[in-house]
Amino acid sequence: NDGYRLYLNNQLLINQWTKVSYRRSVAKIYLEKDKSYQLKIEFFESKGNGKIKFLWKENVLDSAEIKIKQAVELAIKVDVNIVVAGIHEGEFQDRSSLSLPGNQEALIKAIAATGKPIVVLLVGGSAITMQKWIDKVNGVMMVWYPGEEGGNAIAALLYGDENPAGRLPITFPQTEGQLPMVYNHKPTGRGDDYHDLSGEPLFPFGYGLSYTHFKYSNLVFTKDTLKGTDTIKVRVDITNTGNKLGDEVIQMYIRDELSSLATPVLSLKAFNRVQLNPGQTKTVEFDINASMLSLINEAGNRLAEEGSFRIMIGPNSKELVLKGNLYYKH
Repeated sequence: NDGYRLYLNNQLLINQWTKVSYRRSVAKIYLEKDKSYQLKIEFFESKGNGKIKFLWKENVLDSAEIKIKQAVELAIKVDVNIVVAGIHEGEFQDRSSLSLPGNQEALIKAIAATGKPIVVLLVGGSAITMQKWIDKVNGVMMVWYPGEEGGNAIAALLYGDENPAGRLPITFPQTEGQLPMVYNHKPTGRGDDYHDLSGEPLFPFGYGLSYTHFKYSNLVFTKDTLKGTDTIKVRVDITNTGNKLGDEVIQMYIRDELSSLATPVLSLKAFNRVQLNPGQTKTVEFDINASMLSLINEAGNRLAEEGSFRIMIGPNSKELVLKGNLYYKH
């Protein structure tokens, strides 16, 4: 992470005397068997906290290209390809890029180019950008860190023995330039678009697909006005319109239409998971009370202010298909 120069037989091969960010410098050399070579490294410590590490690895030249070529040769022979990819993360292991590291994206694109169906399994604990390859694959499954039974669980999902019903607890951006990106940001003049990109995420908070489809209908409030410490109920009908048993996670978000302090544009306040057979309809019910409408004022006290609140229900924070207004009064 500081300056360095690398010499071989007094010939300067790599000259990086100025401190820069993490990078890889490559120089081709030809070595003869049974011949000795003088290796010299010079190190320049620019800030007093530097260090240098010299690593020697044999047979790395074009190894990635060889392995990708071998993978493509296998991919052509099968009906469906499953690529397991992932990220490196941990304490003091922050990522400067959210894309897949190494040659994983090149592998995905090379196998996709065969024309054979391809499913990508992503292992990791945080968001991953996919704009360079997502349009080339048939499916993506985020498996997080699934544990010792993860293989059996993933196989059951891939073969259709189980129906996926997970939902994202974070927002996946299209690119790092959109960060920070959260669904419940404050209404601080933030626009929804860049001049060269949509401001929408790749996958929003609460997102998740299923092997079936669900329809939302008949939003009903038991009362239009919530008073004091009372509770009202909100009901919605959910129908499985597909042909497979599946779970749907119904999510209720609330927005304070006018408040004394800036509050999020929407906040998840409740969710409910229901299992439905093909063609089956269930009524899902949520309770709303004053604490769900409250904010913390400048004095540090929690209170619900009188006014109108927008109630929004849907399968994720972006697709809020049913909406209605509720008035709160002390």
